Amino acid sequence: MASFTTTTAAAASRLLPSSSSSISRLSLSSSSSSSSSLKCLRSSPLVSHLFLRQRGGSAYVTKTRFSTKCYASDPAQLKNAREDIKELLQSKFCHPIMVRLGWHDAGTYNKDIKEWPQRGGANGSLSFDVELRHGANAGLVNALKLLQPIKDKYSGVTYADLFQLASATAIEEAGGPTIPMKYGRVDATGPEQCPEEGRLPDAGPPSPAQHLRDVFYRMGLDDKDIVALSGAHTLGRSRPERSGWGKPETKYTKDGPGAPGGQSWTAEWLKFDNSYFKDIKEKRDADLLVLPTDAALFEDPSFKVYAEKYAADQEAFFKDYAEAHAKLSNQGAKFDPAEGITLNGTPAGAAPEKFVAAKYSSNKD
Repeated sequence: MASFTTTTAAAASRLLPSSSSSISRLSLSSSSSSSSSLKCLRSSPLVSHLFLRQRGGSAYVTKTRFSTKCYASDPAQLKNAREDIKELLQSKFCHPIMVRLGWHDAGTYNKDIKEWPQRGGANGSLSFDVELRHGANAGLVNALKLLQPIKDKYSGVTYADLFQLASATAIEEAGGPTIPMKYGRVDATGPEQCPEEGRLPDAGPPSPAQHLRDVFYRMGLDDKDIVALSGAHTLGRSRPERSGWGKPETKYTKDGPGAPGGQSWTAEWLKFDNSYFKDIKEKRDADLLVLPTDAALFEDPSFKVYAEKYAADQEAFFKDYAEAHAKLSNQGAKFDPAEGITLNGTPAGAAPEKFVAAKYSSNKD
């Protein structure tokens, strides 16, 4: 997945509308999927913020809040979008890049900055070209291209929510734990609100363990979160033309699925399990990738406690991963409603139920 890896690769071209395009940032189309949002707009006596902003000749429509009943994202459209994302994953095998997309939008969070959106976090700013050009985001334009038809279909879903929905769904559909997600994230409204480059981790810093702590502590995460989130490298491949790391192809990647090539961390790189930790510990195969930041998990005394635990106990890994993924997705985001919304009808502010491993594990082969 090369989730938090910098690169010197050339930036990808802009996914969002060019000067000759009339596609809007939040398209108010006449399709049935948009009807609930439009109905909400027409019926509300408190339409306080509807901005039509011009960016290089393209219209960007940003909705904040029309009334107490209209939130940043429409719950019904979120549910439908999730089903479309599942179909996309089944046809394109794009689980790893969807996880990476969600992580990179959320991973800019700085807990020491109080103002939104300057503090970063999951705010959809990665949908703007200026942030897509950041070295760590090389190749993510492909993820946005895959998701854009879903965004166009469900205009009542923010980019911030769509990225996190795709990321969590990809984990679950790959056999991983169910992520206790909430939605209702507000989008950044323009490229001037994108974070500066350099907030995402590097794969090969001089002091890997300290570098991971510097970056993840800045997000309000701890050593357990760092190791658990690193376990998502059980999915995906690193491509040298994007990240500067990995082999052009291996026996595990030369035939795909999807575009062939790259080097994976695990043999079954579309299956979410604890293989990442077991394979690093056992130094299983020269065809499997181990970055300096991966090796640090078994070299640093504090990280090693969790890495050893996850190598031996997949249920423990799933529990901690689900919690860390949700934390990463939420911190720094601005929610409307403030407590967020869930897709199963449970109020986001409700007290969490006691962990039961069977509820987190999808038990998929």
